[in-house]
Amino acid sequence: MIAIGCDHGGLNLKNAIVKYFDENGIEYKDYGTNTTDSVDYAPIGAKVAHSVASGENQCGILCCGTGIGISLAANKVKGIRAAVCTDAYCAEMTRRHNNANILCMGGRVITPETAVELTKIFLNTPFEGGRHQRRIDQIADIENGKL
Repeated sequence: MIAIGCDHGGLNLKNAIVKYFDENGIEYKDYGTNTTDSVDYAPIGAKVAHSVASGENQCGILCCGTGIGISLAANKVKGIRAAVCTDAYCAEMTRRHNNANILCMGGRVITPETAVELTKIFLNTPFEGGRHQRRIDQIADIENGKL
């Protein structure tokens, strides 16, 4: 299952992605928000990130105005590699090389159509492993105070 969440600035992207999920039978858990009323991104980012880190969900999608704030919040959770992507190349490479487990996007930066396309790429691109695993392990070492 895929975790998805947003603040008010990313609602347009989340709605487009949820529509794509519904139309394609992709299972997801929606962590909100569901209105344009102002809401803080950190708690939503944390809920999605904890659900991915615990294994409850296989990966996550987070959206805010730029994707930056919500990615910062998500990345505070141990084991999370949340990446802000604005184009297809970044979405592909963050999976291939960084094994990102949360895709972050900005509703004031990209269109809903682009968000759906980046989501497809993110969900369908495998991690290459190899030399890239060493770098992922180094990131884990930072989290664990070893580096």
